Amino acid sequence: MADADIERKSWDQPAGASFAQWMESRVARLETRKYDWDALKFQADYDPKYRRAQMRYVGTGGTGVAKDVNTVPAGGFTFSTMVIPAGNIGPSHIHMDVEEIFFVIRGKMKVILEKDGDTWETIVGERDLISVPPGVYRTEVNIGEEDALMCVMLGAPKPVTPTYPPDSPLARLKR
Repeated sequence: MADADIERKSWDQPAGASFAQWMESRVARLETRKYDWDALKFQADYDPKYRRAQMRYVGTGGTGVAKDVNTVPAGGFTFSTMVIPAGNIGPSHIHMDVEEIFFVIRGKMKVILEKDGDTWETIVGERDLISVPPGVYRTEVNIGEEDALMCVMLGAPKPVTPTYPPDSPLARLKR
C-alpha cells in the first residue's frame, strides 16, 4: 500500500513540518483563544436564556464550528470551555455517538439527565465532573449567582491503555 493510500490521522506529523513546528501546532494558548458567543447564537436568538459562549481548544466541539482553524487537530475527542451566564441554560440535547463530560471550574450547575422517560438530576460545583453517556438527554442550568465556567469534552472510542518507555521501571509493572 502506498503512503498516499494511508489515511492521515489528526495527530500525524504534517509533511514538511519540523518536530518543533508539529509540537507547537498542538499547543492552544489562552492568549490566542476568544469566547465565541455566536457558536450557539441560533439558540439565544430563539430565547436569550440559552445564551452561552464556547472557547475551543481541541477540535471544533459538538457545536461543529468547522470554520475555527485555531484549534489543536482533533482525533477521538474535542475539548473546549463554556461560559454560561447566571440563570442561563444549556438546553436539552443528546449525542448518540459520544460521551460528554462537564467539569465545573467556577459556578454551580444543575444537570438534568433523561432517558426513556426516566429523569435524574444533580448539582455540580467547583471541580466537580459529570460524564454523560451517549443516548442520554442532558440539560445544564446555571443556578449560581455568577457566570459558570466549565470544561466540556466529547469523546468516542475508549483509548488503548498507554504504555511506558522500555527503560522506565513502570514498563515492567503488571496492572
